[in-house]
Amino acid sequence: MNTKRIVLFASGSGSNVENIVNYFSDKTHVTVTAVLTNKRDAKVLDRCNRLNISGLFFNKHAFAKSDCVLNILKTLNPDLIVLAGFLWKIPNSIIEAFPDKIINIHPALLPKYGGKGMYGMNVHQAVKVNNETETGITIHMVNSNYDEGAIIHQARTPVLPTDSAEDIANKVHQLEYEHFPKVIDKLLS
Repeated sequence: MNTKRIVLFASGSGSNVENIVNYFSDKTHVTVTAVLTNKRDAKVLDRCNRLNISGLFFNKHAFAKSDCVLNILKTLNPDLIVLAGFLWKIPNSIIEAFPDKIINIHPALLPKYGGKGMYGMNVHQAVKVNNETETGITIHMVNSNYDEGAIIHQARTPVLPTDSAEDIANKVHQLEYEHFPKVIDKLLS
């Protein structure tokens, strides 16, 4: 059986990256080949060092104005590109080079609370302000519009009137950790 290759993109601390790496650490059919980040001081790079995973930083020009990141991806030849807390819009050149091979996780039940600027605590605060009774995660394909790709999987959690935005964030993170690696595994199987 051929080993499937994953490349992860992250912008922050990398807790989802570490969760995915750990999930696949004892499986021989999937390998995380690299983590790419758009933040020089992203904590995910520290996690990459600890986990013995290649971590690469790139700037806006390398990503959106040249083929630098695209060429790195072509060299890595991933079976799946996974956005795990990555905040920049993916350029069409990358989407076209890897059709139906880029997925994202969003911390809400799309189509609610999606689009530009809707990430992290911005989402959880909006869920709280609007008195939602449930929220969750959406794992979806990436296309040329923020959070509009085909939905692959959703998982839900109740929101209590007493929940703070931080409480909501914690519930959503638990769903991410539980579901994201399993959905990736299923897509690659």
